[in-house]
Amino acid sequence: MVSNITTPHFSGGPNIAIKCPTHTYDATVAFYRDTLALPVIEEVEHGVTFQFGPMRLWIDKVPNLSHPDIWLEIETNDTQSAARYLKVNGVPRRDEVEELHADFDGFFISDPSGVVHLVVGEET
Repeated sequence: MVSNITTPHFSGGPNIAIKCPTHTYDATVAFYRDTLALPVIEEVEHGVTFQFGPMRLWIDKVPNLSHPDIWLEIETNDTQSAARYLKVNGVPRRDEVEELHADFDGFFISDPSGVVHLVVGEET
């Protein structure tokens, strides 16, 4: 039996995250803030968000990482349909990478090379 799954619409979201090891975090933030002089949107204890052209670049300090990890955001018009579609197409869920709020309309996946993507509803 062939499953009838609606194909959701996907597009690049406005966020890029660099999950940064503790030992390179300060130098990485200084590069974007001081060397490139990107505008700081927000600074919290374990992260800084920069304006990166039309996008936001999040630099997050993550203990126990040995190298940086780039995460991308994908927007969809229907996260439930997207989850079904991606599952049928063999795309692994990666919800273990970071806890999301219970009411957050989104989930994590990874591409074949392991790049993490946060799939979010367009209004999230």
